[in-house]
Amino acid sequence: MTPDLESLRLLVLVGELGSLGRAAAALGVAQPSASKRLSTLERRLGVVLVDRGRRGSVLTPAGVVVTERARRVLNEVAGLVEGARALRSAQEAELRVAASMTVAEHLAPGWIGELRRTRPDLRVGLRVTNSETVGALVRDGAVDIGFVEAPGPPPPGLSSRGAAADRLALVVAPGHPWSRRRRPLTPPELAATPLVMRERGSGTRDTLDRALPDACPPALELGSTTAVRGAVVAGVAPAVLSVLAVAVDLAEGRLVEVPVDLDLRRVLRAVWPAGRKLVGPAAELLAVATRRSSMEP
Repeated sequence: MTPDLESLRLLVLVGELGSLGRAAAALGVAQPSASKRLSTLERRLGVVLVDRGRRGSVLTPAGVVVTERARRVLNEVAGLVEGARALRSAQEAELRVAASMTVAEHLAPGWIGELRRTRPDLRVGLRVTNSETVGALVRDGAVDIGFVEAPGPPPPGLSSRGAAADRLALVVAPGHPWSRRRRPLTPPELAATPLVMRERGSGTRDTLDRALPDACPPALELGSTTAVRGAVVAGVAPAVLSVLAVAVDLAEGRLVEVPVDLDLRRVLRAVWPAGRKLVGPAAELLAVATRRSSMEP
């Protein structure tokens, strides 16, 4: 049977200290327990390791050989533990995040900034992409936590939790006929209007597709919220975008929000691999996000 590490430590200490009593004291165990452990080790290995006499305990020739090998084993184990500790420290000092564009551009920088004020040595990498790709990165283990805008339950293989609230708004350029409209636009009217849209796979597009399953083809399909916003400002067509992305444009008059008889509120969610507990910096980042969200009006 394989000897346990504590018995090997006891044997090494007996050889170094020349006394079973002193070796037991060094390990913090009673001498009778240490003597029993040493006898068990000898039985397992099938050799006598220690001569016990009135003047102390002396290693036998076999004991000298076994003790040297035991010392190498213990050194290897200590190296393993230290290496694992170093790997854990490296993981705890690094946080890999993926976020959909709305979250990455308007929320994640504030979350990360607050986290780093309490963890100044933390290195954070943020990958910006659409919600569908965020989910794939999390499932593949390429990032520690992701943030998505996609509506509905998380895709298979992912756990999720709400991190922040958001609302989509129908926006137009100031010269658009809808810019002076006071009566809310009906869903059929909006569905019949070609819009500037994000690509499929983005959370904003998925939310709109669910709200308007019979919508006509888009007037223009673009790969970023910034590009969609720019097209609306240029007067290409209306668009439905997060209020986080157009708040400054609305305040400064570059865009106008059009009332619409449609509930476009949504929850921005954190995602991580299913069946795994979120720990370390990833859990701390989610805590920051939910705390800041709860303080917003």
